[in-house]
Amino acid sequence: MLAGCTPSSPAIDLPPVGAAPDYQLGGAYDPDPRVEIIARDRTEHPAEGAYSICCLNGFQTQPGERDLWSDDQVLRDPDTGDDVIDPDWPDEVLLDTRTDAGREAIADRVGEWIRGCADAGFDAVEFDNLDSYTRSNGLLTFDDNLGLARMLVDAAHAVGLAAAQKNAAEDAARLHADAGFDFAVVEECAAYDECGSYTDVYGDRVIDIEYTDELPRPFTDVCADESVPASVVLRDRGLVTPDAAEYVFELCP
Repeated sequence: MLAGCTPSSPAIDLPPVGAAPDYQLGGAYDPDPRVEIIARDRTEHPAEGAYSICCLNGFQTQPGERDLWSDDQVLRDPDTGDDVIDPDWPDEVLLDTRTDAGREAIADRVGEWIRGCADAGFDAVEFDNLDSYTRSNGLLTFDDNLGLARMLVDAAHAVGLAAAQKNAAEDAARLHADAGFDFAVVEECAAYDECGSYTDVYGDRVIDIEYTDELPRPFTDVCADESVPASVVLRDRGLVTPDAAEYVFELCP
């Protein structure tokens, strides 16, 4: 039986081990012919002929989508009543995962997007900002987000999608064991020397994206490092499309 399956659930395909990835969250484009794994935003179509990962924000609001959420579904500062905002992404508000009812309401909405990913033909889904609790000023806990993660993984598996842990190196073991994530999509594990935190849990099922502006050594050295996953790509921070001057895309030889 394939990973993540039960007798009544659809079969789940996992990404090909060691395959070349591309991370196209800034806009879809025709991939390099060597690429076999492509991640795109949920508003895009999956890539033909490649293992396709659907990216969505499961723990914070998407940019420009605060109005989709009621005030009791987003995290509010108890002193000011203001939304709690991600300091690095001021157009994203943290979702309130503290109660069963709150988690269920979030899972209902995100579940619609998950089903949309499956209907569009994606193979897997990744949920961004698993670690939003670390930016909540102490209002959220890891267990709060773990409870929601379980619901989202179950929703993905129910429609035949594999579920990827996104970042959160320090929580990888529990997220895999307790939430049921099937593989990991990670950013800058080589730059922060934390690839082993993922590979110890997911083995070869780790996809790493490194960025040019924070890479502390030449990309060729990253490629030669046995601790770095075989599925690794170097991208520009903005993840722009090839027609932009800032575009960078590089694979290991």
